[in-house]
Amino acid sequence: MKKHPLFKPVLLCGSLIVAFTINTLAQEPLSINSGKFKPTDESLKQYQYPGWFRDAKLGFWAHWGPQAVPRQGDWYAKNLYIQGSHQNKYHVEHYGTPSKFGYKDIIPLWKAEKWDPEKLMALYKKAGAKYFVSMGSHHDNFFLWDSKIHRWNAVKMGPHKDVVGLWQKAAKNQGLKFGVSEHLAASYTWYQSAHSADTGGMYKGVPYDGNDPQYADLYHTKAAPDDKGWLTTNPEWMKEWYADVKELVDTYHPDLLYSDSKLPFDEIGRSMLANFYNGNMAFHNGKLDAVYNCKEPSSGKWAQDVERGVLDSISPFPWQTDTSIGDWYYRTGQKYRTGNEVIQMLVDIVSKNGNLLINIVQTPEGDLEPDVLNIVQQIADWTPVNGEGIYGTRPWKIYGEGPSTIKANQKKGHFGGLSDVSAYQPTDIRFTTKGNDLYAFCMATPVSDISIKSLGKSAKYADKAIASVTMLGSTKKLDWKQTDDALVITKPADLPAWQVTGFKVSFKK
Repeated sequence: MKKHPLFKPVLLCGSLIVAFTINTLAQEPLSINSGKFKPTDESLKQYQYPGWFRDAKLGFWAHWGPQAVPRQGDWYAKNLYIQGSHQNKYHVEHYGTPSKFGYKDIIPLWKAEKWDPEKLMALYKKAGAKYFVSMGSHHDNFFLWDSKIHRWNAVKMGPHKDVVGLWQKAAKNQGLKFGVSEHLAASYTWYQSAHSADTGGMYKGVPYDGNDPQYADLYHTKAAPDDKGWLTTNPEWMKEWYADVKELVDTYHPDLLYSDSKLPFDEIGRSMLANFYNGNMAFHNGKLDAVYNCKEPSSGKWAQDVERGVLDSISPFPWQTDTSIGDWYYRTGQKYRTGNEVIQMLVDIVSKNGNLLINIVQTPEGDLEPDVLNIVQQIADWTPVNGEGIYGTRPWKIYGEGPSTIKANQKKGHFGGLSDVSAYQPTDIRFTTKGNDLYAFCMATPVSDISIKSLGKSAKYADKAIASVTMLGSTKKLDWKQTDDALVITKPADLPAWQVTGFKVSFKK
């Protein structure tokens, strides 16, 4: 059974045990790696973004684990216990009632028998990823690392492999930075559906397996009636979360840590972050190389993450979009984004000082389907030619121009920001800059001459004369002219096969 390392049994009765335990846990100090960071906002504002993250721009993510086994998409471990849901109907039809066969019985079916992390990482590097993020644990409370405090982990069960460790080794071999994502803070309330029962039918009132005390270390215990938010209010669970994340980061020393929430649990969350930063500095001989992602504005303390969305302007702080080419977990028959849509997202995000972390959907067995391989290949075709205007760049004076710049009625993203998908037109332009050069990306295949109004002689942004204009990936001379109203590039005769076309504008010194 999973027990919190601070737990001390006491010989009291009934509710006094719970009250005493929670009060004791809330008062005991947390063990934090020593260093300059303390669990306060003022201390955490000392944080400086490492250059690798600012330059990387593109990361790939493996949002992968036992929930992929039924091939029914995200949140399976929760929804199988919600009678009438699609996943519940599938589960009952294929496995039987959750009162007898629950998520604990799905876990052994995850074998990952076709998973080749070295081969996949080489592919991801070829596609232009500069960092890779492994799932540490989803809300299902199943750990993909070799945990010493939790028996429900991928070394002891399922594939019997240290998934985090093997991903990390493969990333290191390819020269990629490595991160882990933790979704545990929301697990306690997310999993409460496992403590219910059917409300009708032949198993009406028969408790699901989440009510069995011998599995409480997987499904957690039953939450208090008013503990229903995304993040629990139970101090004991908060301390348990802290111990879990501390084990993960202190064991693997990742370059990046992602939380699927705002910074959890106030002071406990700040303690987690101080522990992560200090441990990273010690591991790197005094240099802070760590990045932390969570879903709230950072004020410089971390890199804000926007799930399934993008920011509406250039952020003063580096940030990240996390999204997927399809569903988060494998789902039979799902529709994927195209490689072009991924590239459009990347360019828009980078123009606003952000990075793109995109989930590459794996089968339960661990390989990639042909259509997913095709998407990755499309990205791999584009990045070597256009990467000059992506990697190591910084935002320009404005992020872009055209009809797909921000509108008041633009669709909102799922978890803040604007939608990460937009119907771009050939007149949509996004800008990045590096040194004396400006990169202008035409977001859809030009149908006529390219007119960039922000670079007209009379534009307020044009404070330098243009020396040359070239198309990325081409040695052919372009015809162009700078009028008062715009920089006009004659449509090239040899446009590339992809839709997002990059132009390099160099200025006179």
